Amino acid sequence: MKTVFLLALALAGAAAAPGDVPPAPAPLAADAPFRDEIERFAAIDRMQTPPACALLFVGSSSIRLWTSLRSDMAPLPVINRGFGGSTLAQSNLYFDRIVAPYRPRAILLYAGENDLDGGAAPARVVEDFRQFLALKDARLGATPVFYIAAKPSKLRAAQLPRQTELNRGIAEIAAARKDVHFIDVVPAMLDRGTPRDLYVADGLHMAPAGYAIWREKVMTALRDAGIPKRRCN
Repeated sequence: MKTVFLLALALAGAAAAPGDVPPAPAPLAADAPFRDEIERFAAIDRMQTPPACALLFVGSSSIRLWTSLRSDMAPLPVINRGFGGSTLAQSNLYFDRIVAPYRPRAILLYAGENDLDGGAAPARVVEDFRQFLALKDARLGATPVFYIAAKPSKLRAAQLPRQTELNRGIAEIAAARKDVHFIDVVPAMLDRGTPRDLYVADGLHMAPAGYAIWREKVMTALRDAGIPKRRCN
C-alpha cells in the first residue's frame, strides 16, 4: 500500500511539461526498500557528475551485476542504476531519483521478473510498466524506452509461461508506441525450450555468456532505433 501511495504522489507531481526538472524528492523513510542502495546512487552523483546524454540502464540485479556494461556499450556513455532484487514497482517508486535526473539518451529497463517471482500477475506487471511510461512521458517526454524481456533462467524455469505472458503484454505496448522498444532475448537463451547453460551457480544470475547475448541484442535494438545518432533533450 505504501508503494502505491508514493507512486500516486509521484504521478500527481508529474503535471509539469515534459522535460521539466522534477522537484527534489523527499527524504527516504528509514524502512524504504533498498534505501541504502538508492542513497548510495545519490552519493555517487554528488562525488562525480554523471555523464551527459548517456544510456541509462535501470532495474533489478541482472542490471546491477552487468559488470562489463561500460565496455559492452562503448563508445556510448552509460549509467548503471540496477539495484538489489528490485521490482518494476520499485523502479516506479524511485523514478525521480534513479531515472529522471539523468535526462538519458535512452532508458534500458530490466524489471518484472522479480515481481512475478513474488506472486504478481503478469497483467499487474504490464500495468506497472504503463505507469513507468507515464512517469517517463511526464518527466522526459519522447525519450525512448527499451524493455529487455524477462529472461528464462534455470532457477525459475517453471515460471516461463508467466514470463511469456508478461513479455507478450510488453511487446504489445511496444508495437503501439514509437518510443517503446521490446528486446526479445528469450529465444537466444533457450535450447529447445530449456534454459541454456548461461548462469552462475545460483541458476538465476547470468555468467558472461548470458551478458554476451544481451549485449548483442541491446546493441542491435539501439542501432535499429537510431540511438547512436539521437540527440538528447
